[in-house]
Amino acid sequence: MMTVVGIDISAQSFDLVSRRDGRNAKAQRFEQSPQGHARAISHLKGLKPECIVMEATGVYYLDLAVALHEADLPVCVINPRSFRHFAEIHLTGTKTDAIDAALLAEYGERMTPRRWTPPPKHCLGLRDIGRQINRLIHARTQAKNRLHALSAKTSTPELLIEDEQDGIAQLDRRIERLKQAALELIAQSETLSSHFEHISTARGMGQASSVAVLAELCTLPSDLKAAQVSRHAGLDVRLTQSGSSVNSPGRLSKAGNAYLRAALYMPAMVAIRHEPRAKAFYEALVARGKKKIQALCAVMRKYLTGLWACIKTRTPFDAAALFSDQHLNKA
Repeated sequence: MMTVVGIDISAQSFDLVSRRDGRNAKAQRFEQSPQGHARAISHLKGLKPECIVMEATGVYYLDLAVALHEADLPVCVINPRSFRHFAEIHLTGTKTDAIDAALLAEYGERMTPRRWTPPPKHCLGLRDIGRQINRLIHARTQAKNRLHALSAKTSTPELLIEDEQDGIAQLDRRIERLKQAALELIAQSETLSSHFEHISTARGMGQASSVAVLAELCTLPSDLKAAQVSRHAGLDVRLTQSGSSVNSPGRLSKAGNAYLRAALYMPAMVAIRHEPRAKAFYEALVARGKKKIQALCAVMRKYLTGLWACIKTRTPFDAAALFSDQHLNKA
């Protein structure tokens, strides 16, 4: 009989449940540490599972998944959205780490997910740097907003103004240092350098945006299709239509990589102003009654398709292949 293992991961620990012949063993808990990983690997090698299923949640799954892969264990990393739908079917009222681990084991038994292959270490390093840059940029934006609000008041003490300005300057230095580290890491890889050069040709893709986008895309499996990458970024449209009473307008799923969506926002903003084809496409959508944010997200999705094509085909960004001439001719 096939043995399948489910692992539910949290920041400090992870729960492991093995399943064989339709029956679950008692859940076991291990520390989220190199020592805990080693003990779990020893336990799993004794079980000889056909697959080990875990969710791609946050950052905590990655070190364990890499450790299992390096131990030649059949780890399968699944989309959390897919597992959530699977769990909903069971109508389980109680939610604990052990129950989730058991459900993950059953998922592996019924759905037979494909085996996971980790990204190269330099790609993982670039992704970590890119995400830290993203977080610092977000913090800088918040600081600038606070400075604007403080400056608008005549009663604000000068000390508070100077404090916010010092904080912004420090964030600028940290962002620049990390950006240079990312560029050095990219320069050490011929593949990453090629990808970086090609995606940088897109209008609106400056150094910071190109680093942020490449940091997320370089860790994805190369065989993904453009629609799958859009779903990964949460830029796919979710429709709610059922019978004659439920017919909600389509909305972005946002059930995906928030870092990638954030990295695409400013390039899309630049594109609808300075890229003629993207601008014509955006204006055509607005003229059809779409909200401006909906039209902007459509441009983000188009841009993501083009950037993924740059990586898959190793060619420069081509706006003509993404946006129809009919919008440009009517502009």
